[in-house]
Amino acid sequence: MADFRLVAEPRTEFGKGSARRTRRAGRVPAVLYGHGQDVVHLSLPAREFAAALRNGGTNVLLTIELDGKDQLALTKAVQRDPITRVHEHVDLLLVRRGEKTTVDVPVIIVGEPAPDTISNHQLNTVSLEADATDLPESIEVDITGRTAGNGITAGDLPLPAGATLITDPEALVIGFLGAPTAAQLEEELAEAEAEAGIERDESDADGDVVGEPSDQGGGESIEAANSDDK
Repeated sequence: MADFRLVAEPRTEFGKGSARRTRRAGRVPAVLYGHGQDVVHLSLPAREFAAALRNGGTNVLLTIELDGKDQLALTKAVQRDPITRVHEHVDLLLVRRGEKTTVDVPVIIVGEPAPDTISNHQLNTVSLEADATDLPESIEVDITGRTAGNGITAGDLPLPAGATLITDPEALVIGFLGAPTAAQLEEELAEAEAEAGIERDESDADGDVVGEPSDQGGGESIEAANSDDK
């Protein structure tokens, strides 16, 4: 597991205005807590923090340098603007080498199931207890050749060495269903239409429908009509 070093600066001003000024300066407001110490308010370099998450994952181990002192920390919560995707605030948890901590680890699917089989990803993450300085970035699950009904539970996942599963081992992580046939899809569509009150037109017309001719008058030509007016 990679270790990323970030040089933090203490924060003495708080509130929305102060946070905005911190972000405009290219830094992310953060708090550091754990091991019984008082909460420390600080800021992190925004670009370096984003790079650490991008390259190390959500459970990245950070070395926070503050006032000349190094401390190890994990990201416990990250607030991000839903539109700009800018990091707005970070909660950091102090950890020590050799201690255990519980984290949520992403489950990554690789491979393809058997033909006519559809995979259904039920759990995107599972909780593990592992060494704080050796946390897995993700767990890969190969679903190659899996058939309908052959689901994968949390207890089936390949865990990293030294990690303990916290999620219920019986929890379904990935399910597999048989692909529906054309007849089944048609039946489901008919049921959905019936529930919505839509009536189907079962008539099967052979050929185009020709409308009745419009009234063209008595059949007189324009010339004949004109002659009558004279």
